[in-house]
Amino acid sequence: MTMLEKVAAGTNTLMNMVFDKEPINFIECTTLYTTVAQGRFNLATLEVMYNHATDPDLREMVKRAIDEQTRQTLEDAETLIKRGGAQEPPQHLKRRQLHPQPLNIPADAKFTDSEIVGMLAVMAKTTQIAILGAMHQCYQPELAVMYRKRLELGLDYSYRLMQLMLNKGWLPYIDKVTH
Repeated sequence: MTMLEKVAAGTNTLMNMVFDKEPINFIECTTLYTTVAQGRFNLATLEVMYNHATDPDLREMVKRAIDEQTRQTLEDAETLIKRGGAQEPPQHLKRRQLHPQPLNIPADAKFTDSEIVGMLAVMAKTTQIAILGAMHQCYQPELAVMYRKRLELGLDYSYRLMQLMLNKGWLPYIDKVTH
């Protein structure tokens, strides 16, 4: 997107946010509701992953997924649900303490770092697909902007995660096809 296109998109968004005050529709509310519900489960899963991870770089990536991806998306979606007058999902899962040092968990009851990074990658990709689908179904510019920002941040996160996987040797090697 060129700078001029970004300015035009930003101007259009601001104009629509000021003058277009339609309430969110059922589809938009449903996607926000499911974003919050799934986000809360993802947050619980990420907290467990953080406490299982032993590699300091991986722990940092899990922490970033918690703080920069999941919590921020949850806050944005919850704010929009409340503003629309809808009810939030009722479940609030128990928060886990993020321990500063890896926990001493027996190997047969613990995720390995390569398993954790694989789960993170799958979670990131499925979240991006869900956000893209929600963005395609929304009519409100404010929602579209929120989803676009979350998607851009998610794609950046996935790139950093892929770099970590490559640097640590956690990305599975796939043989090349020869003819």
